[in-house]
Amino acid sequence: MPSTAPLPPRSPRPAAPLLDTRYHVETPEGIDLILRPAGLVPRALAFAIDLVIRGLFLLLVYVALGSLGQFGMGLATILLFLVTWWYMVLFEVLNQGRSPGKQLLGLRVVHDDGTPIGWAASLTRNLLRFVDILPFAYTLGIISCLNHRAFKRLGDIAAGTLVVYRDTTPGTPTLPDAEPLRAPFVLSLAEQRALMGFAERAEQLSTARRTELAGILAEPLQVPPDQAERHIHGIARGLLGPT
Repeated sequence: MPSTAPLPPRSPRPAAPLLDTRYHVETPEGIDLILRPAGLVPRALAFAIDLVIRGLFLLLVYVALGSLGQFGMGLATILLFLVTWWYMVLFEVLNQGRSPGKQLLGLRVVHDDGTPIGWAASLTRNLLRFVDILPFAYTLGIISCLNHRAFKRLGDIAAGTLVVYRDTTPGTPTLPDAEPLRAPFVLSLAEQRALMGFAERAEQLSTARRTELAGILAEPLQVPPDQAERHIHGIARGLLGPT
């Protein structure tokens, strides 16, 4: 007669640290969105590009209107005001959250829930840029970015906005060659997605990064750290099934 003894309970596993800096959003329709917040360096580069573009435009304006005397300088001053206050707002609202600098860096601004940014939020985040710049060289903005898990400056916190990497057209993911394996315990849907995601992104990660992430899973998978990556690929192959 087969044994009817209950299986021993699975020992609780400590909560795994967050992998990467992805930002999870659930829409009112129950759809999960995974956003990738942009860090300080790409945001600073995008802002520098926009600053150069605005500077060149204003330089051309002042040269062109300089011949008109005081009237031309008055027009140039009005344009300076409009460019300073409305350059970012108009591009963010009318160009899917992308100023020219952000577009070149593959970034965009969205609301915290992943929806496109609106006029009120864009105005708020850009008006408060003059707070972020205090006391000099964006000191408060830099401190805020470095201390926020989604790299938000003060303007983003107040406006409820987020600077993220723009989604690219996904290609067909491929898994590394590995012998299919079974997980040592029953995987939840989220755990299956995490393992499949690691295997699909393996070619995009450096060796050191793959080793670091796989090492986090070595203990729950009950394998030595140096074998964790190969084991994860095998489990992913097993989850995929015959192809």
